[in-house]
Formats: sequence, C-alpha cells, structure tokens
Amino acid sequence: MTTEQALAFFVFSVVAAGTPGPSNVLLAATGANVGVSRGLPCLLGVTFGMGLMMFVVALGLGTVALEHPVVLQGIRWGGAVVLCWLAWRIATARRAGALAAARPVGFLGAAAFQWVNPKSWLVCASATATFLAGGAGSALGQSAAFGLVFVLASLPACLLWLAFGAAWQRVLRSERASRVFNAVMGALLAASVVLFVW
Repeated sequence: MTTEQALAFFVFSVVAAGTPGPSNVLLAATGANVGVSRGLPCLLGVTFGMGLMMFVVALGLGTVALEHPVVLQGIRWGGAVVLCWLAWRIATARRAGALAAARPVGFLGAAAFQWVNPKSWLVCASATATFLAGGAGSALGQSAAFGLVFVLASLPACLLWLAFGAAWQRVLRSERASRVFNAVMGALLAASVVLFVW
C-alpha cells in the first residue's frame, strides 16, 4: 500500500468509524451506563473486531458471502436477531447509577457483534472494492494493512462515542432520564435492523 493509498484509507476509516451506526450506539449506551474506563473493553472489541473483519473480508470472505445467497441470507437474518436482542437489552437497561455492579458488553461480545453489524459489512465490502489494488502487493499484505490501519483510525473515532455516552451520565441522574436515554439508544439500534433486512 502506497503512502497515498494508506492516507486515503485512513481518512475513509475515520469517517466510517465515526459516523452513526450500531456499534457507535452500543458504545454511547455503554459509556452512559458504565463510563469510559469500564467501557474500554467494549471500545477495544469494536475496533479490533472490525479490524479483523476488514482483514478477513479483504482476504476473501466477502466474496464467498456475496457469491452464496444462502450464506448472505443467514448473516442478514442472524444479524437482525442479534441487533433486536441487543436493542432490547439497551432499551430495558436500568438507571446508569444503578449499573455499578452490572457487566457491560466486553471485548469478545463487541468484537463478535461486528460480524452481524450491517454497517460493518457495508464498510468492509466497500473498502475492499475501493482500495484493494492488483499491483499493490499480495492480498495477504494488503488485507493486513487494511485491518491495521482501520484499527488505528477507528480507535479515536469510536472513543468519542464512548466519551459522548459517558458525558451523558451527568444528565442521566434520574431514573426517568436514564430510561428515556436507554430507550432512545435501543430504538436507534433497532431501527438499524431495517437497513439490514431490506
């Protein structure tokens, strides 16, 4: 990957990771409920999970999924079920202050979530189609570079969503405010299911 390609892909990754989507809703809800420090495993799971997915899709899994409609349908409907379950979990979460003993979504859960996240598939497929170049080195080398650059670019962009949620902790002092916030976050996540199943 040339310097120009790496810079272009870095900018693409920052924009892709920073724009609203299911993972960022999850990060904001996690930040609001448990704060930044307890939300770091979720943040790392989102970014490293997405980086791994970028690597694997660029290496060839995306082609397999797109060429086999049954695989693609399984991913689509499995993702819809997981997103609805997670939306319900967020929407029905207790007040932020009451979650001190609660266990937030951890590294593995957030990393696995990327595989059923419609935005993640869209980002990886479009990145591979746009930035994978025939004469820019081996597929393995380019895929590894995509994964690494995406992790480096998405960490600060996703951290902003976690911090945004944590900043809301100050506003969410009452049970009612917390429930409204969680309901809105859950509804936004559920709305993303429409993108996945259409």
